[in-house]
Amino acid sequence: MTKGEELRLIELAQAGDHDAASALIRAHQKSLFAYLLRLSGNPELSEDVVQDAFVRVLTNLHRFDPRFRFSTWLFTIAKRLYVNACQKMKPVYDTDVVGGRQGNGVEPGLPTLLRERTNNARDAIGRALQQLSSEQREIVVLFHQQEWPITRIAEFMDMPEGTVKSHLHRGRRKMRKYFELHESADWANEFAGVVA
Repeated sequence: MTKGEELRLIELAQAGDHDAASALIRAHQKSLFAYLLRLSGNPELSEDVVQDAFVRVLTNLHRFDPRFRFSTWLFTIAKRLYVNACQKMKPVYDTDVVGGRQGNGVEPGLPTLLRERTNNARDAIGRALQQLSSEQREIVVLFHQQEWPITRIAEFMDMPEGTVKSHLHRGRRKMRKYFELHESADWANEFAGVVA
């Protein structure tokens, strides 16, 4: 969805158009859920935060500043809700659920071996992500899974671009080391090729 289309939907939703509000939710729900799931490792918590975030966003659409991207505003609200939820409870990481609940799921028609390999890779990445600090994990997820550029991540996290790059570099290095120590040599080599 282009920024212009998104702004038009926001204006319609502000005017009370429920279809426009639903379109905004559909456009961002999967990516927001995948982002929160990778941060928390807890699908129930992620679902709750996504729902709360959309409720907050839709009731406060009049506060949205169109100079910025809607997704950045949405993710900021969701992150604050997530941090608040984490203060109330410690999330539990469930790699089986995380592996199967990504924004871009595995097609059911894939051969069993490829599907198993994909699931194993997701599980290994999930375990490696849990070895990172919360800042590193969030930056790695935003950069690689959400495909946000460094400038957008820096704005979202309110830190200099150089700091974001350092966290990204250190996070990828820690993940590579985790793969070398705890996963098969194939995963370590494959991961090194992806983030080189």
